[in-house]
Amino acid sequence: MELQLHGRRALVTGSSSGIGRAIALGLAREGVAVVVHGRDAARAQVTVDAVVAAGGKAVAVVGDLTDDEAVQRVAAEATSAFGGIDILVNNAASAGSDDGGWTAGGPGEWLGLYDTNVASAVRLIGALAPSMREARWGRIIQIGSAAHPFPLPMKAAYSAAKAALANLTVSLSKDLAATGVTANTISPGPTSTDGFREFALDFGRHHGMGSDADAATRALIDGPLANPSGRLTEPDEIAALVALVASPLGASINGANLRIDGGFTPTVN
Repeated sequence: MELQLHGRRALVTGSSSGIGRAIALGLAREGVAVVVHGRDAARAQVTVDAVVAAGGKAVAVVGDLTDDEAVQRVAAEATSAFGGIDILVNNAASAGSDDGGWTAGGPGEWLGLYDTNVASAVRLIGALAPSMREARWGRIIQIGSAAHPFPLPMKAAYSAAKAALANLTVSLSKDLAATGVTANTISPGPTSTDGFREFALDFGRHHGMGSDADAATRALIDGPLANPSGRLTEPDEIAALVALVASPLGASINGANLRIDGGFTPTVN
């Protein structure tokens, strides 16, 4: 399917690895010039090199999105790289500590995760949405999580932050009404990334499976992470959904939270 994205320009935050890297590569395959963002220049350049090797256009920008001045610099560099930004994908995130309960880390962790997962997106929206509004075309996409409608007690602060991200997206879509700019959230469930592999290895070691990541992954899918599809989501599948929502063909997808989790989340919406 031709998604009519040739010539568009995107900033994908947190795209030096994992889901973000897959999104950057997926958009580039559709003809989008991509600004790759990360906090480590060398890792961001790996994604840029992969895009260019596949025949696409990409540059890297580096910055801490919890810092107001750094965000303004990232937005300025991203805008100048290809003459503007039409598509903003807010993917950069942090899940916080892995081994605590509801009160782990105290209020400080809650505030820190809100800053990383929510306020960072707000900063970039504030910097880039006005030019989209002026151009009468744009796409703002938040990468959420199945932990938003299905909060995890061991990831309480992260789950709450992702819920806030989905909530603000709906109000943003209303604020941008009739401008040609849409705002949506895409919420993956358990996804086959290097980070998930490390999580599976840790799970396996704690349940007598040694270092057999495949066995641990299957145990997770058959147990606490069971879903009707019986598999993990692949990063390229998330990238494909992002590309559709970002495209002109996705013009009527607005204010939505689109789950891509194999049915993991037990809800009708």
